[in-house]
Amino acid sequence: MKEFKTFATEYLFWLYCLACLAWLGSRLLDLNLPVYLLLALPALLAVVFRFIPGSLGRVVSTKEAENSRLSLRIQTVLAVLISLVMAWVMVEVKPLDFFTGAQNTTSILKGIFNPNPEQLVPMLLALVETIYLALLATVLAIPFAFFLSFFAAKNLMFGSFWGKTAYFFIRTVSTIFRSIEAIVWAIIFCVWVGIGPFAGMLALWIHSIAALIKLYSEQIENIDPGPVEAIKATGASTLQIWRYAVSPQILAPYLAFTIYRWDINVRMATIVGFVGGGGIGLALYQQQQMLAWRNVGLIMWLIALIVWVMDIFSAYIREKLVS
Repeated sequence: MKEFKTFATEYLFWLYCLACLAWLGSRLLDLNLPVYLLLALPALLAVVFRFIPGSLGRVVSTKEAENSRLSLRIQTVLAVLISLVMAWVMVEVKPLDFFTGAQNTTSILKGIFNPNPEQLVPMLLALVETIYLALLATVLAIPFAFFLSFFAAKNLMFGSFWGKTAYFFIRTVSTIFRSIEAIVWAIIFCVWVGIGPFAGMLALWIHSIAALIKLYSEQIENIDPGPVEAIKATGASTLQIWRYAVSPQILAPYLAFTIYRWDINVRMATIVGFVGGGGIGLALYQQQQMLAWRNVGLIMWLIALIVWVMDIFSAYIREKLVS
């Protein structure tokens, strides 16, 4: 099994490196490496490096001593360099355009640093709508995330087959929902319930439940097992164990995570508004479409102000709760 693990690790490593080099050769030099060669060369290199002390595969499978990992360091540097070159080419970084194209943004910069105070009242109302939108999404997500987080904690659910089944199911669903960005959920709900703050709230609500399940369950997995074992020894039921042994250890971190999530939702609400989710983001999108850069500048300053205030407020509350 160790030999297979060594070979598989080396094969995947060299397949990644050669695939990146093949893509760079095709992109920059118009050189095309045959697919069969791309699949065969990593196998040959994997066989060779399987016998080299300190190689990636041998370190992963046999955990060789630190002083014999020269090959691993070389492979790591190679992978990092190839990845950076791939990223640079794929992103199409253009430093010259960055330093010479600033004149194209003159009107935007003038608007940002010369905001229009006449639009202050309606923009403040949109900002307040954003804050309450994020608050409602967070509050409504708390009971769902709190309840489901117990089923997503490995230390509570791995005692039986059905517990493991529930754990993997909740974890999988929450990961899928969390991986779909809130802006995508906003697009779905804008079609579902119509454009407006309700759609934005629903989008943030779904995303918040999935994100809080992860944060809450990881906190449960880090609790002190002593109280759990003590109460379990008395013959307490699962619900009693959760109530008297788990909950007291997690309430303060849960509150800190919840406030942090509200902070995140205020920021995300701005982006959600770009697709019709209401709030200050929708106003920003509308003003940007009309090229009203002074109004855009006002909105940007208001967003920066509220994010700063939320950062200070949430950091203070989290510090008090954790301490």
